[in-house]
Amino acid sequence: MKVLPSKRAAALLLPLLGTTLFAYSDCAFRLDAYETICKKAVSKGVSIDYANRYLLDSQTALRDGQSLRLFSPKMITVHHANEKRANNALVTFVPAMVENLRQYRAVYDEAERRFHVNREVIAAILAKETRLGRFGSKHDAFTVFNTLVRELPGNTPRNKGLLAMAERNIVSLMQFCYANGIAPAQCRFKSSYAGAVGIPQFMPQNFYLIERYGEGTGDLERMEDAILSTARFLNENAAFKALIDWKQFPEMPTVESAWYDYDFANDNASFAFDKGRNGHTYNCFACKKPELDYLSLYVKKIMRYNNSSNYALGVLRLAYDAHVLLNK
Repeated sequence: MKVLPSKRAAALLLPLLGTTLFAYSDCAFRLDAYETICKKAVSKGVSIDYANRYLLDSQTALRDGQSLRLFSPKMITVHHANEKRANNALVTFVPAMVENLRQYRAVYDEAERRFHVNREVIAAILAKETRLGRFGSKHDAFTVFNTLVRELPGNTPRNKGLLAMAERNIVSLMQFCYANGIAPAQCRFKSSYAGAVGIPQFMPQNFYLIERYGEGTGDLERMEDAILSTARFLNENAAFKALIDWKQFPEMPTVESAWYDYDFANDNASFAFDKGRNGHTYNCFACKKPELDYLSLYVKKIMRYNNSSNYALGVLRLAYDAHVLLNK
């Protein structure tokens, strides 16, 4: 058993660690957030030795300034505004989706059988997220969340929410690596600026949904595992319990175009919701339109993956087009 350093010894080790954490065997860190993270990880089964070594790793001093900038409200607004453009561009990517559906047919068969999620929906999400793995990740998940924890002031409700999210995802990274025998220094995952990992862009807090195709540990950079993991996410988090009946869908290009016009003309527009969980009211496009009830049901489900009307409708448009092309 490894004996953790005393407080005096830890202080002497500080220059070597290149950080100002002051971690001890009882999760007593100089930074309150690290103390909270350590204790939460231990409460979820991570050993205290592992948690301390993970947070004491010299890489905790690394900073991702680009990620911090992209988390700003202004940049988030820009990202949402670009969602429509991304949807329009991806329509030309449907043949590549169909090629992927045929190449991994056996995996998609298993996804539909076990998790009741249409193969076209899975492929559409993977296309939206990373162009079926063709977009490389340029950040590191831990560094993204660690930067928020160390530098974002908790002076607004939004910032407090981001800090809680960052702490939660660092704990999840620790849990996953500890459970899979990955050493603290190697517990690093390439990610987006927001800390999302792999082909399906899972946040670490959703790593418990990783599903392996075959033997071994699930790997979100592996297409087979990305397919099954996305299907499991939608089954467990979005109540996908039966395959979509595409015959009940409206003419998707027409609906999508009408929605974009509505979204442009109305503040606080939502495709399927007239009220949020916090009581916030929206201008609802599909509400009181019975012909859109079936589509709205699945827009709401996809929004459990990404809480954006444009994202959800874009996924279903791509899935619909892929279904048509696949069955020609």
